[in-house]
Amino acid sequence: MPVGWEVAAALGAELDVFLVRKLGVPQWSELAMGALASGGLVVLNDDVVRSLRITDEHLAQVIEKESAELSRREVAYRGGREPVQPAGKTVILVDDGIATGASMLAAARAIRAAGPAKIVIGVPVAPPTPCRQLAEAADDVVCVEVPASFLAVGEYYRDFSQTSDDEVRELLAAPTSG
Repeated sequence: MPVGWEVAAALGAELDVFLVRKLGVPQWSELAMGALASGGLVVLNDDVVRSLRITDEHLAQVIEKESAELSRREVAYRGGREPVQPAGKTVILVDDGIATGASMLAAARAIRAAGPAKIVIGVPVAPPTPCRQLAEAADDVVCVEVPASFLAVGEYYRDFSQTSDDEVRELLAAPTSG
């Protein structure tokens, strides 16, 4: 949200939150086997699921857990406010960075289904392969830094602490246009 707010403020654009939850693999939750987006769209990384022999039962358990957290955040962040409708608009999907691209791919596919005029993905940092792959799901992809040697998004930030629910609500309430 902090990166998204800065982009919206720089453009004088409307800001909203579109939630995506990573579907982590067993015993290594930071590795994404896929992602779940607002509205229930699931995107799987078939190579990860197949190579780690993720069972349908485990996948269903992770989806159920992450669906509950996604729903909790929708209520916590919106406070009853309806989401911005993307139909016919240019939507800029922003994240603090991309590692595998699964979460952003889920977001782009879910937003695409709502009929925007254009989808732009913007991130400060991402490895080369996900940036190229996301070009298929968006009309434009802006990756500010694309290091050849990439380990984690957090290594590109001085402070990569989690953004609290209160901070997200404050950013959503803060004006982004004059």
